Amino acid sequence: MKELFDALDAWSRDGQRAALARVVDVDGSGPRLPGAAMAVTVDQDVRGSVSGGCVEGAVVGEALEVIETGAPRLVSFGYSDDEAFAVGLTCGGTIHVFVEPFAPGDWYQPLQQELVAERAVALATVVEGPGVGAKLLVRAEGTVEGSLGNANLDRVVTRDALGELAAGRSVMRHYGPEGEARESTVSVFVESFAPAPQMLIFGAVDFTAALARVAKVLGFRVTVCDARSVFATASRFPMADELVVDWPDRLLETVGNDLGPRDAVCVLTHDAKFDIPAVTSALATKVGYIGVMGSRRTHQDRTRRLQEAGVDQDGLDRLRSPIGLDLGARTPEETAISIVAEIIAERSGRSVAPLSEREGPIHGESGASR
Repeated sequence: MKELFDALDAWSRDGQRAALARVVDVDGSGPRLPGAAMAVTVDQDVRGSVSGGCVEGAVVGEALEVIETGAPRLVSFGYSDDEAFAVGLTCGGTIHVFVEPFAPGDWYQPLQQELVAERAVALATVVEGPGVGAKLLVRAEGTVEGSLGNANLDRVVTRDALGELAAGRSVMRHYGPEGEARESTVSVFVESFAPAPQMLIFGAVDFTAALARVAKVLGFRVTVCDARSVFATASRFPMADELVVDWPDRLLETVGNDLGPRDAVCVLTHDAKFDIPAVTSALATKVGYIGVMGSRRTHQDRTRRLQEAGVDQDGLDRLRSPIGLDLGARTPEETAISIVAEIIAERSGRSVAPLSEREGPIHGESGASR
């Protein structure tokens, strides 16, 4: 939704009536994840996308009706729907889109402020049931703005939104009218706006430059760290968001508490005096991926050194070493792709078998990290 703010602000200033459409759930394969958004004015000025072109025309029609009636609605488009098929939704799944009149209430300005400041925040919206359209803004520290219409529901949704925010997921949840579990009277879309995932790369080597480039394409905020100032230079790594000349353990002492399941630590030095402090410090964090470069012989020697440093089997099991998937990579660029492919597989919990050899949905469950 962040990319729509400029248009929404301008339309609001000009008194333009508009509707906001968001993907709130996906069954099976879908072209966009939950949270994909599109805005439409009464004059059919369209910004954003909910399906990459598949059902945009149909959503514009729904939006114009919502602007006219003022009543929000939840609409679905699936492979079996004649209209959806006609406009190109042939990926085999169903997308559920919530369309509502755009009215910048108590939630809108605080949401803008949090996103501009790059702070984590979740927006909960009732999309079905009593109070449809009501919103609750939940900040990472637990403070809230707005209400879903019931204090108990607000409390339960706040708790769940904080959990989804920590994982970076946007999902549909179902409750009873007062937040009861295992009921479906009220459907709430929890949209997580989490800061970009972090990748910390230790070692200013050729593989680092390639990995930093690929990681940036995937939306990571990349930090390159090396204690050797002659190698850790901005001219060698212009794509890095931050360049730190220091020892790995000292950097992780500073930023380790901020690392979570969506983040990654990649140790590319394969030098014990750098690797051991980097790995032991990374294991003390909640980072989701720890990959370490080196041959199998290097890995065996490193494992022995880590055990001598007090790392137990649970810690060793967290390591991905040798780093990356077995793609036959040889060049730095190919190796970078094998590393990020392993990170994606770890994050999604999917196997790495070729899709041509798999059965079932390509995209798996909806609500993946954004």
